[in-house]
Amino acid sequence: MTNDTAQLLITEARHFNHPDFIAHDPVQFPRMFSQKQDIEIAALLASTIAWGNRTMICRSANKMFGMMEWQPYNYIMDRGYEELPDGNIHRTFFCRNLRHYLRGLHYIYDKYGSLEDFAGKHHVADSATPAWELARLINEALCAANNGTADCRCLPLDLNKSALKRFNMALRWLVRDDGIVDMGIWTAIKPSQLYIPLDVHVGNTSRALGILGRRSNDRRAVIELTDTLRPLCPDDPAIFDFALFGIGITAEKAL
Repeated sequence: MTNDTAQLLITEARHFNHPDFIAHDPVQFPRMFSQKQDIEIAALLASTIAWGNRTMICRSANKMFGMMEWQPYNYIMDRGYEELPDGNIHRTFFCRNLRHYLRGLHYIYDKYGSLEDFAGKHHVADSATPAWELARLINEALCAANNGTADCRCLPLDLNKSALKRFNMALRWLVRDDGIVDMGIWTAIKPSQLYIPLDVHVGNTSRALGILGRRSNDRRAVIELTDTLRPLCPDDPAIFDFALFGIGITAEKAL
């Protein structure tokens, strides 16, 4: 990485990691709540449907939380999801997928109290890649709560290959604690253990900057990219998600 590239990343991370970012991003939804369980659930669900146009994502998230009367934790614990009508929530994510996810979350919250306690009891932070380990454990809970049935619309199932973009974004919201955009309500995982949420746009931007060599946007690429960026901010490598997002948006506007 050149000095110019490093300085660009640092500058853009500071520029986009700003309160103005919140209003147009799905991070606004977990920020609407004060109870820990509500924040966790909102982070998981809002990130799960976070693909495509951000305006459309936020519109769909608004609809989804409206179905829960803006009380996601109570809705889950009262099993309100069992009365969900059939219908679409966002693109290829339907009410049946949401019902599947919420059954699994009921299983977790009923037994552990919070998702962070679930992660702590299973020593997720001891893993070399906590995000993938926690996703694996949540998938197990979802299967257990749905008669052994899995659903890739909730979380990816091929965790050896998946970049886990949306889940890594949810963890960024829950773990990063600089008090600007992300909420940082967890201590079970440290900010230094987070990974860059990698999608097509972030991958393309990273390759254009010369900080990612791998062509596939997969788990190995996430690890490569984050390890490349880590020396710039060892305690908080995921801050460069803001930089890569911002540089990509600026490049698109220039075309």
